[in-house]
Amino acid sequence: MTTESTRWPEPLSVRHQAWTTPLSRPRMANEDDVRPGLALTNRYLSRDGVPLIPVSGEVHYSRIPRARWAERLRQMKAGGVTVVASYIFWLHHAEHRDQVSFEGDLDVAAFVDLAIETGLDVVLRIGPWVHGESRNGGFPDWVQQAPVRHRTDDPAYLEMVREWFGQIGAALGGRASATGTVLGIQLENELYDQPQHLVTLKRMAREAGMSAPIWTATAWGGADLPETEVLPLYGGYGDGFWVDADAPWDPTFRDHYFFSHVWDDAGIGADVRRAQAIEAASGGPRTPSELFPAATCELAGGMATAYHRRPRPEALDVAAIAHCKIGNGSAWQGYYMYTGGTNPPGEHGMQESHATGYPNDIPRLGYDFHAPIGEAGVLAGSHAELRRQHAFLAAFGDRLAEMPSSLPEVRPTGVEDGETLRWALRSDGRSGFLFVAWHQPHFPLSGYEQARFRVELDGGEVIEFPSKPIDIPSGTLARWPVNLAVGDTRIAWATATALTLLPGAVPTLVLIAEAGIPVEIALSGSAPVIVEPGFTPVRFGSLDVLVLPAGTAGSAWVAEQPARRLLLSADELQWDASGKVRVKAAETPRVRVYDPAVRAFGDLDVLPSSSSSPASSAPVAVSVSRVVTAELVRPAATAVPNSYGKHDGRPSAPAPDVFDELAAVYRLTLPSWAAEPSADALLRIDWAGDIGELRVDGRTVTDRFWDGSRWLVNLTDVGYHPSAEVTLHLLPLAAGSPVHVPADTRTRLSTVDNQLLAIDAITVLPRYTAIEQ
Repeated sequence: MTTESTRWPEPLSVRHQAWTTPLSRPRMANEDDVRPGLALTNRYLSRDGVPLIPVSGEVHYSRIPRARWAERLRQMKAGGVTVVASYIFWLHHAEHRDQVSFEGDLDVAAFVDLAIETGLDVVLRIGPWVHGESRNGGFPDWVQQAPVRHRTDDPAYLEMVREWFGQIGAALGGRASATGTVLGIQLENELYDQPQHLVTLKRMAREAGMSAPIWTATAWGGADLPETEVLPLYGGYGDGFWVDADAPWDPTFRDHYFFSHVWDDAGIGADVRRAQAIEAASGGPRTPSELFPAATCELAGGMATAYHRRPRPEALDVAAIAHCKIGNGSAWQGYYMYTGGTNPPGEHGMQESHATGYPNDIPRLGYDFHAPIGEAGVLAGSHAELRRQHAFLAAFGDRLAEMPSSLPEVRPTGVEDGETLRWALRSDGRSGFLFVAWHQPHFPLSGYEQARFRVELDGGEVIEFPSKPIDIPSGTLARWPVNLAVGDTRIAWATATALTLLPGAVPTLVLIAEAGIPVEIALSGSAPVIVEPGFTPVRFGSLDVLVLPAGTAGSAWVAEQPARRLLLSADELQWDASGKVRVKAAETPRVRVYDPAVRAFGDLDVLPSSSSSPASSAPVAVSVSRVVTAELVRPAATAVPNSYGKHDGRPSAPAPDVFDELAAVYRLTLPSWAAEPSADALLRIDWAGDIGELRVDGRTVTDRFWDGSRWLVNLTDVGYHPSAEVTLHLLPLAAGSPVHVPADTRTRLSTVDNQLLAIDAITVLPRYTAIEQ
C-alpha cells in the first residue's frame, strides 16, 4: 500500500556541528584595556557574564546637522541598533592645517555623550585614512599633497598622523580611555598588507590618550592583520558602485545571498586598490581568526550612488544579506551605512571624484546611501526588515551566541544555482534556529516546492518538520525555532519566524507568519497543531505563543527598555534609553501595545508634543495642502551629450559649469505651513533624468543622481524659510548614456528617442511628533 508520506521527497538534512576550537579568551578586553563587566571570547562578546550579539550601525555625525543627532540616535535605537559607529573624517575637521574644528556639527565628544545617553555604545573609526566615499579617502588636501609615503610608517607621514591623533584625543577628553565610554576603536580602513603599520597606529592612538576594550581593523581583501592586536571585521554587499558600468552582477555580490562559512569579500574596495596600485594580500585568511569571533562592520545597509553605476537595493535585498550572516554564525552584525547624511560643502567638495584621482564620481553633497534611515531622516523599508532581525538578536542573542553554524548536507553548487534551497542551522546541540533565505535581486528565484527538514542534534536526536512538505515562496527569510525551551515548555519546532520573547507571569513567544506558509507548532512529544495567525495568543503548556500575521511584519516594533514591549504601528516610532515612545506621523497617529497580562493589544496613549505639533493640541490635521508647484524658469538643453568624459574607462559626471549650462531650472512654490518648524516638512520629488540639485536662495543644499527612487529632502535641515527661493535644477539623461541604472529606469529611458527629463510629482508632507504619556 502506498501512503501519501511515502511519496514525499526525502527531507533536507543537516547535522549539528560543534565548535571546531575550544572556548578561549584573547588578551583584548580581558587583560588589556579591561572594562568592568565586559569580556571577549573567540565566540562572542559578553556583558556581566551574559553573551550578546551587538548590532552596530554606521552614522557620520559630521554629515548630519547637530540639531538632528538626538533624533537619528532615537531612530537607530528603535531599529534595534545597540552600537553606533562613525568615521572621524580628518578632512571634515581640518580642511586647512591651521583651522582645526571640533565644534558644532563636528563636536565628536558631544556626539559620543549623546549616544551613550540614548543607551547606545560607540565605536570610533579614527583612520587616519577612512574612505567613506570622501575626498582623498578623508585626507585633507594638505595631507594628500604632502611628499610622504601615505598609509605607511614613513616618519614624515607619522608626524602628521601624530598631530591629528593628538587633536582627536584632546577633543574626546578621556571618553576613549580606560575610564571612558567608547567601546571600540577602528584603525585605518581597508589596509591590506601592512600589519606593522596598524600596530604603529595603535601605539600612537594610545600615546594620544585613546584606548578602548575593542580594537578593530577591516579584514576583507585577504588583509594581513597583526594577529592579536585587532579584531578582524568583515563586510558584505549585494551590489555596488565600485564595478564598471557595463559589468554584470558580480559573483562577489551574489555570494552574500547564500549561507557559507567564508567571510571575506574580495570585491569591497577593489577599484580603489586598482587605482592606487595596491595589491590585496595574497593567501590571506577568508575565515575569522581562531582568536576572535566572526564579526562584521560593513554589511550593506544600502548602497551609495556613483555617476557611472547606480545600484538601488530594495529592502529585502538588504535584509537577506544580514539574515544570511546571522545564519552563518555572526557574533556581531555591523551595517554600513545605517544612517545617510549630507557632505559638508568644503572649498573644493568633500566627495570622492575622478578629479582627485579616485575611480568614482559621487554626488557632491547627498550621501543618502539608500540606508535604513535616509539623508532626510526618513525610514526606508529596510528599517522594518532589519529591526525584526535585531529584535530576535536582543531576545535570543544570549543563546544564539553559543550556537555555531552548521550547513546542510546538500548545498548550492555555486552563485548561479537558483534551484537548491539555501538554509542553515545554528544550534548548541540541544536546540537552535533553522534559517531559510530564498531571495536575491536581479535574478528572481522561483518558489521552492515540497520542502521538509531533518535536523540531527546531539545524542542522535532527530527532528523532522513540518508534518508534510511545504512550498517556500520567493522572498522568504525565515528563522524557525527548533527544540526551543522557554521555562518548562519546549517548542519542538514551528514554521513561523521568531521575533521576540516577552516577559510576564506567563511569558509570550512572539512569532511572525511567513507569507504563503502554513503555521504549524509542535510541542516536544506532541503532535503539531495548525495555528491561525492573529492578535490573540495560543497557550502551549506554560507559554503563550502569539503568531502575528505576515502582513503586520512591517509595523512590528520591539522596545527593550525599561521592560521589553511589543508595539504595532504603521507610523515611525522612536525612543531613547528611557523607552518612552515618540511617534512621527503626518496624520493622527495610532500605536498599539501588547499586554501579556491581559493577552491582548491596547492603544498606547500618545499626545502631540508642545514643541512639535499644530498650533492647537488637537490631533494632527490632515487637510493641509501638500501640493508643490514647479514653474519652469529655464528649459534644459535640447540635446545633452551621451558622455561627459571618462576616467579609467568609467563615465564621468559633468563639471558644475556644464551642469548649469544644460540643466532645466524650476522655481518651486510650497504651501505656507511648510516653513513651520513644528511641521518638519518633507519635500518629495518624483522625477526622471540624470542629475538633480536643489537650491535654497541660490545655494545648493543637496543633490542626487537619478536611479528611479523618490528624492526626499527635509526642508528644515536645508534651511528653508518663508521667504526662501527654492529652485530645482534637473539635467536630462541622454538616451545613449552609458551609465548603469536599475532595470526599470533603463526601460523608461529606452522609451525616449533623444533624452529623458520629467517631473512626475512634487509634494510636501508634514511630520508632527506625538509622545507617549
